[in-house]
Amino acid sequence: MHRRPATEAEAAALSSAVRLRIIRLTYDRALTNKEIAHRLGKDPATTLHHVRKLVATGFLEAQPARTGNRGAREIPYRSTGLSWKLAGGPHPDTGRAMLEAYLAEVAELPPDRLDQTRLVVRVDPAELNRRLRTLLDELEAEPDDPSGERVALYLAVYPGD
Repeated sequence: MHRRPATEAEAAALSSAVRLRIIRLTYDRALTNKEIAHRLGKDPATTLHHVRKLVATGFLEAQPARTGNRGAREIPYRSTGLSWKLAGGPHPDTGRAMLEAYLAEVAELPPDRLDQTRLVVRVDPAELNRRLRTLLDELEAEPDDPSGERVALYLAVYPGD
């Protein structure tokens, strides 16, 4: 899959762990700002700031408005999948945000729900990254398995010295 470089605005939007978590939360299901805030344990005003930035940069899109429990008009938001179509960008904090988002998500899991492994090998890092990216692209391109479980992946390749 060809990925275009992220613009400065897109890279800046992806440089926040909170925004990365919002993108993941809204991948399968549209959520209102209030629902997002609840899931993240944040104030709705704080998440609204992040939601607006994600909408403005194309990572989220508003769905048709609906009526909430008390008759209020609510706007659900859903991820557009744009983040997967971008290559790295010019913002230096994107990698840190990805790690922080992963750590926050994993911290919410019981230890038995996290399948982990570690390995140190001698390989060409560029070739390893190419092969892993190919596998991830294949998985992303496949239609969702209706009976499958939704899982999240975090992959880090780093020096094993």
